[in-house]
Amino acid sequence: MRLTTLCYIQNAGRYLMLHRVRKSHDENAGKWIGIGGHVEEDESPLDCIRREILEETGLSVTHLTLRGLITFILPKWGNELTFLYTADTEETLLRECPEGELAWVPISDISSLNLWEGDRIFLPLLEKPDIGCFSLTLTYDSSDCLVAHTLET
Repeated sequence: MRLTTLCYIQNAGRYLMLHRVRKSHDENAGKWIGIGGHVEEDESPLDCIRREILEETGLSVTHLTLRGLITFILPKWGNELTFLYTADTEETLLRECPEGELAWVPISDISSLNLWEGDRIFLPLLEKPDIGCFSLTLTYDSSDCLVAHTLET
């Protein structure tokens, strides 16, 4: 099982979203996702997300908080365990990202984007401060359609 990180960075009621349009053979091709990537050898998830944020955006963040653990069951791509974070930033100037187009999107508009079906389950939880760290299992079929999910808060 792969270990990955994912972070939704907030500024002025917006999330920084990455539209994955630049890499060939990308499991996230055409989707809008947060910032993150694969945990490297001898790297903690926290070290990974700090590295990924800097590499993909050039931003400095504050209030980096672990919000959940998401287990993705992906027959087509391989299973992964994702450490889900949120963060804040005062900065808005972005560097060019090799993986896609970065955009600040109002949180109220996120649901209109081309998202993974499972993201529509956990993204609203990030806006509920009374919900602590949660565990979510998302099971997709071989055509990338969500077929089951289990949420524990």
